[in-house]
Amino acid sequence: MADTRYFEMKKGGKKHVFKGKTPRQAALKAATRFGKKGKAGKKIKLRERGRRNQDGTYSLHVYNVGFEVKSAPADAPDWLGDKVKEPLVEKVGVERVDEIP
Repeated sequence: MADTRYFEMKKGGKKHVFKGKTPRQAALKAATRFGKKGKAGKKIKLRERGRRNQDGTYSLHVYNVGFEVKSAPADAPDWLGDKVKEPLVEKVGVERVDEIP
C-alpha cells in the first residue's frame, strides 16, 4: 500500500500543500479550491515535496483544473449544504526542471 505524499503548488508567492497517494488525488483537492467554475481551464503545477529524480531534476505535474457546482446527494450530512463542488481535472503532462520554480 502506498504512503501519503505531499504535493506543493505555488500561487501568488504562497505555497499550498495538498496530500494524496497520487498527484491526481492532490490535483482533485486543488481543483475545488483554485479551479475555474464550469470547466477544467486553469493550469496548475504540483511538485512532490522532498523528492528529486535520479538526475537531480524535479518533476512538475501539470493539470488543467476546474469544478462544477452540483446539488448535494440526498444522503449528505446536514453540515454539507445544498450545493457541492465536483472537481474536474485533466493531466497535461510532466515537466522536468533543474530548480524549484
